[in-house]
Amino acid sequence: MTQHRRVTRIAGLLALPVTAALVLAGCSGSGSGDAGGDSNSFTFTFATSNNLESPYETLAKEYMQQHSGVTITTNPTPNDKYGETIRTQLQAGNASDVIQTTPGSGDARGIIPLAQAGFLEPLGDTATKLIIPGSESVYTIDDKVYGQPLDFTIGSVVASLGTLKMKGLTEFPTTMSDLDSACSSLQGQGASLLALAGAAGPNVGLTIQGISATRVYADTPDWNEQRAENKVTFADSQGWKDTLQAFVDLKQAGCFQPGAEGGGFDAITNGLAQGTSVGSFIPSGAAVEIAKAAPAEAEFAVEPFPAAKSGKEMILGSSNYTLSINAKAKNKQGAEDFLAWMAEPAQQQRYYELSGELPVSAFDSLDLTGTIYAPVADLLKEKKYTPLPNNIWPNPSVYEALQTGGQGLLTGQTSIDQVLQSMDAAWGN
Repeated sequence: MTQHRRVTRIAGLLALPVTAALVLAGCSGSGSGDAGGDSNSFTFTFATSNNLESPYETLAKEYMQQHSGVTITTNPTPNDKYGETIRTQLQAGNASDVIQTTPGSGDARGIIPLAQAGFLEPLGDTATKLIIPGSESVYTIDDKVYGQPLDFTIGSVVASLGTLKMKGLTEFPTTMSDLDSACSSLQGQGASLLALAGAAGPNVGLTIQGISATRVYADTPDWNEQRAENKVTFADSQGWKDTLQAFVDLKQAGCFQPGAEGGGFDAITNGLAQGTSVGSFIPSGAAVEIAKAAPAEAEFAVEPFPAAKSGKEMILGSSNYTLSINAKAKNKQGAEDFLAWMAEPAQQQRYYELSGELPVSAFDSLDLTGTIYAPVADLLKEKKYTPLPNNIWPNPSVYEALQTGGQGLLTGQTSIDQVLQSMDAAWGN
C-alpha cells in the first residue's frame, strides 16, 4: 500500500461523523425469516470514504468463505451522502437487507428516527446484551432494539509519544498548565501539540466534544437528560462555556498548527505521520491507520485531554456505529444469521485486529497493557467515560450548530454565546 493510499484511508476514517471505524459484535434477530428472497443471498450497505476495502467488506468475504453457497452483495456508499441515500432507499423500498446505522437521533442515519418511520426490523436478545448499560435509550423504542452495537470508540487525543520525546518532552501533558507549556515549547520548534482539520466540521465537533467530557459530563453525567427536560440550556451552562473557552484558548496559545482554521484532514494525517504535530482529537482506531504511514518510532497512544484545574478526568467512550435490518428485507433470515455470526468472539477479535477499535462486549475487561489504549485503561475500568454527546442529542442540527459555531470561533466570526444559543435553537423545546 502506498503512502498516498494510506493517507486517503485515514482521511476517510476521520471524515466519519463521529469517529471512525467499528468493532463487530452481533445480534440474533427476531424477524420473520426469509421474506421471499434467495435464502443463500442478501445485500449489505455501509458508508465508505475511499476506494480501499473496508472492514465490512473483509468480513463479508470471510463470512462467504465460511458459509459455502452464501452470496453477500455489498454496496459501499459515499459517506458524505450516506444518510440521505439510505433514507431515500428505505422510502422507495429498495434498501439493502443489512444497513449500517448509528445510535440515537443525532445523525442522519440514526436508529431512532429510522425505526420511528417503520424502516427497521426489531432485533433480538443478543443485541440487547451488547448495549452498554445506561445507553439503552439510543437503541430502543418501546423496549424493542433496532440497532446492534458494533464498537467501543474512544474520542480523545491520539498522540505520537515518539514525536513528543524527539521534541524534548517526556510525557503527554496531564494538566492544563503543562499543556500550555508544551504548546509553547513545540511552537518554538516549528511544531504543534495538536493538529486540527478546522475546515472539516466533524473534526471540529469531535474536538469540542472531547473537551466537554471533562468540563461538562465529569460533573454532570446526566446533562443531556437535563437538557431534554429543559432543566438546563447550552447558553446557561458554565460547563459548555468553559468547553468552548478551552477550545479558543488552544487556538490562542498556538496549540494548533498554523492555519488550522483552513486545515483539511491531511493536516492531521501528514502532521502526525511526519512528526510536525504530536496529536489530534480523532477516533481511537485511526491510530492504527496513521501508524502504518509513520515511522516505527512514532509510538502512538490514546491520551486523555487534561481536566480543568481541580476538575475530574473523563473521556468520551461509546459505540458509534450499529448494524440494522431493513424491515422490508428480502432475506431477513440471512441478515439475522450474518449479524449472529458477527457476535461470535472470533469475529470480534478479527475486527479488533483490522480496525484497532475496542470490542463493545469486552472493552473494560481486556488487558490493554502495551496497547495504544494503555493510558486510558484505568479510566475505562473505573467507568470514567461518557457517551459521545451528539449520539444522544435529538436531531443532527444541534451537532451541525456546534461544528459551524466552532469553525466560527477559530476565525473570530462568532462568539461563545452565539454558538451556544444556536445549539439551543437547533435543539428546540
